[in-house]
Amino acid sequence: MDRYMVLVDSSVWIDYFKKGENRLLDNLIEEDLVCTNELILTELGPFLNHRGRTDIWDSLQALPVIPLNIDWELIRRYQSINLQNGINKVGIPDLIILQQVIEEKITMFSFDEHFKLMARLLTFELIDAV
Repeated sequence: MDRYMVLVDSSVWIDYFKKGENRLLDNLIEEDLVCTNELILTELGPFLNHRGRTDIWDSLQALPVIPLNIDWELIRRYQSINLQNGINKVGIPDLIILQQVIEEKITMFSFDEHFKLMARLLTFELIDAV
């Protein structure tokens, strides 16, 4: 990644859509620092369509989309590291996102507790402020 970007996880977006405000996310959007990937878009699409929020869906699709280059061996390694350290129930989608932020050197913005736990074991920048 050539410039500083923040990958905003679906947990942050869903909270934002429900509450209507998150100053940090608003600032990141205004500064054009937010990016997404197809996995996060796929997680959010049904949620937004169900609520009839095509306006938000269109805005999300306009964000820079970072391609996923899944390395299954690396995903298995992250999964093993987690299990060896008592971090259980991390889904494959979150491990794919983890791989992307580490490899692309993208900052992660998530409210998911397991990302906080994984940040203690693996090297990636995490924003978890509410």
